Amino acid sequence: MVHHDLAVIGTGSGNTVVDEQFADLDVVHVEATRFGGTCLNVGCIPTKMLAYTAEVAETVRSATRFGVDARIDRIRWADIRDRVFGRFDPIGDSGREHRREHGTVHDGYARFTGPRALAVDLHDGGTAAFTADRIVLADGGRPVVPPPVADSGVPFDTSDTIMRIDELPRHLAVIGGGYIAAEFAHVFGGLGCEVTIVEAADTLLGSMDETIVERFTDAARERFTIHTGRSVETVTGSAGDVRLQLDDGTEIRADRLLVAAGRTPNSDRMDLDRGGVETHDDGRVQVDAHGRTSADGVWALGDIASAHPLKHVANHEADIVRHNLAHPGDLRTFGHELIPAGVFTVPQIGTVGRTEQQCRDEGLDHRVGLHDYADVAYGWAMEDERGFCKVITAPDGTLLGAHLLGPQAPTLVQQLVQAMALGVDARRLTEVQHWIHPALTEVLENALREVSTDGCPPRLGPRTAG
Repeated sequence: MVHHDLAVIGTGSGNTVVDEQFADLDVVHVEATRFGGTCLNVGCIPTKMLAYTAEVAETVRSATRFGVDARIDRIRWADIRDRVFGRFDPIGDSGREHRREHGTVHDGYARFTGPRALAVDLHDGGTAAFTADRIVLADGGRPVVPPPVADSGVPFDTSDTIMRIDELPRHLAVIGGGYIAAEFAHVFGGLGCEVTIVEAADTLLGSMDETIVERFTDAARERFTIHTGRSVETVTGSAGDVRLQLDDGTEIRADRLLVAAGRTPNSDRMDLDRGGVETHDDGRVQVDAHGRTSADGVWALGDIASAHPLKHVANHEADIVRHNLAHPGDLRTFGHELIPAGVFTVPQIGTVGRTEQQCRDEGLDHRVGLHDYADVAYGWAMEDERGFCKVITAPDGTLLGAHLLGPQAPTLVQQLVQAMALGVDARRLTEVQHWIHPALTEVLENALREVSTDGCPPRLGPRTAG
C-alpha cells in the first residue's frame, strides 16, 4: 500500500496547512469537490461579491430619498454570476495543479479503513488506498436538507448550488432564518426577485443579541414576505412551480426553492470509527486544545470539528495545526475565547462576545450602552433610522460584548474586537484616541460613553444638538 508522510483531507483552510516547512515530505491532498473549499467556491467570498452587487442595486432604488432620481434598467444575472466564478474557478484549478506538481492529489471522498489508513472513492470510479504518518482532517461540512424537502422529489437549491443558476427566479422561497438565509434573501431580493422566508423560530437570526434580532427581523419584513413560527409540512410541485404547505395551512408557490436550514459536518462520510477518531453527538470531530483527535497522529480543524463554523476560525486553527505539526515539542493552542462574526445583508451586522441575554442568563452584573446611527452626523447623512451600536460591559468597564447593525457594521466592530483582545476597557478606549468627526465611528464612541459611569457623557448628535 502507498505510504505518505502527511495526508490532508480537504482543501479549504486545510490547503494552507502545508507550506515550505513541509517541502521535504511526501504529502497527499484529498478533495471531494472543488479546490479551495466552502469559502472560495460556495461560501464567504462569492456570496459577498453577490451581496455587494445587491447592495449597489438597493442603493440605486433608494436614491430618491437623497434627492437623486435613478432607476435600474436591467439586471444582467449571467454577467453578475460569471464575474464571480470567472474569477474564483481558475484560482481553485490552479491550486489543484500546484499541489499536483509538488505531491499527490486525489479527487474523491476519503474514508478510514483502519488507524491512519484511508481509501478514497475517486470520482472516476476507482479507489486510491494509502497510509500516512500524520493526517489532517479538514473536510468541512455541507447543507442540511430537512425531510419535507429531501423526501419530496421536488427540485431545490442549497447554498452549494444557488449561486450558479442560469436565470434569476421570479419568486424565491427560502426555508431557514439564519445568516445564510438572510444573506441569500438579500442577494436575490436586491436583484429584483420576490422573496418569501419560512422560519420555524419566531424571529430571524435568533441566536444573536436581542436588539439585533428585533431590528433585523423588522427590517427584513419590510423587504420580504416572512412566515416566522411556522414549519413546512409538505413540499410538492415541479421545477418552476414549487409549493410549500405550512403548518397553519398557508400555501406558498414559488418558481425556485432554497433550503438554508443549517449545515452539518462531513464526518459521517468518513468511517471515523475505523480510524479511532471520536466525535461529539452533533457529528463534530473531537479535538483537544492543540487540534489533536482521539487517534494518534490524526488532527482536525475547521467546520468538521469546530463549534464555530466560520472561515476566520478555520484559518486560525490551520495556523495552529501547521505550527504544531512542524514543532511537536512546542505545541500552541486554539484561541476561541473571542470570535467575531459578520452578516452581509442590508442592514449589515457585526458582533462579538456575549449578548445581553447571555449576560442575564449567566447572572453577570453588566451595563449596556446603545447608540443609534441616526444620532451621529454620518448616520444622519445616510438617513439611517435603524442602525445602532450596543456595547456591554462589566461594572469595571471590561468589555463583554459588542453588537452593531447598519452600514459597515462588520468593519466597525473590529475596533471593539481589538479592544477586547487587548484588554482595553470602555473608558480607556474612549479617551485614549481622537475619534474622527464626523465619521461613522462616532457611533462606537458614543455607545462606549453611555456605559461610562464617571463623567464621560455621549457627545451631542444631530438629533440632540438643540
